[in-house]
Amino acid sequence: MRRRDLLISSLALPGLALPALAQPALAQPALAQPRWPNRPLRFVVPFAAGGPVEIPARFLAEALAPVLGQPVVVETRGGAGGAVGAQAVIASQDGHTFLFTTGAIAIQPALQPEIGYDPQKDLVPVSLISEAPMGFAARPNGRVKDLPGLIALAKADPGAVTIGSSGNGTTTHMVSALFALRAGIEWTHVPYRGGGQMVGAFLGGDIDLMSVDLATGMPHAKEGRAVFIGQSGTARSPVIPDVPCLQEVVPGAALSIWFALLGPKGTPPEVVQKLAGALAGFRTSALAGLMAQNGGALLLTPPEALAARLNTELPLWRQVVAQAGLKAD
Repeated sequence: MRRRDLLISSLALPGLALPALAQPALAQPALAQPRWPNRPLRFVVPFAAGGPVEIPARFLAEALAPVLGQPVVVETRGGAGGAVGAQAVIASQDGHTFLFTTGAIAIQPALQPEIGYDPQKDLVPVSLISEAPMGFAARPNGRVKDLPGLIALAKADPGAVTIGSSGNGTTTHMVSALFALRAGIEWTHVPYRGGGQMVGAFLGGDIDLMSVDLATGMPHAKEGRAVFIGQSGTARSPVIPDVPCLQEVVPGAALSIWFALLGPKGTPPEVVQKLAGALAGFRTSALAGLMAQNGGALLLTPPEALAARLNTELPLWRQVVAQAGLKAD
């Protein structure tokens, strides 16, 4: 959306009629509540530009605009594993700013207790957008060939194997932490500022493995520059059916990456329901096919499903962080 278009949309907002001053106070007609949305919406992606979260965010933003009658602008505000963007949304309080994030929203409070906000107290669930497995990708000519070989190498030489993620505290980091904890191994985690930097380091030979969502890793696997050795879902994805699930080798290592939309505390329930309802209309959209091609599933649930996911994962990550002794940057 061009800046000029946004400006035109803003200038076109209808004004509110003032009550007649000559009328007694009790006789004044009630002012009609402003229509929502009555200005452009903003989806804040709390990660670096160019990462996988932007893809569904921008697709849904474009699709929602004609349905809601307002532009939907996607803004990336990376930093602190998603905390910078989340805090910006919490502070917005304009009824038109929402957080488009990942399961990192359930991870960061455990990894960084002084984060400054509580996902369940300071944000309200709107919708669980989608979920997908992640994968461990190795270089075709690298020393790591498969999951049993990875475990054997990591146990024989603790810390020697290096695995990259898109940032400390992100889901790509935590799936590797969960796997290492359940497998009883030690390796060296290398966090990068976003998926783009991680992939670049991997292709440059700086790390042995990358923990990556399938949508980001698949193009490199198809071009022969990466080989998936494991996937994190509870069942094998049809896009890589020959790649074993992590839990087939290490029980309890299953974990999906999920995307979600939340608003700041105080967002009116009718706004939440209208936005969630508008999203639900796209369950059979082209995005569903795009997600399936990359091993994921489009969910677009009511708010209650996202609330339940947070109730499950917040205590899980507190346990993992404590047992693994993980710390924020």
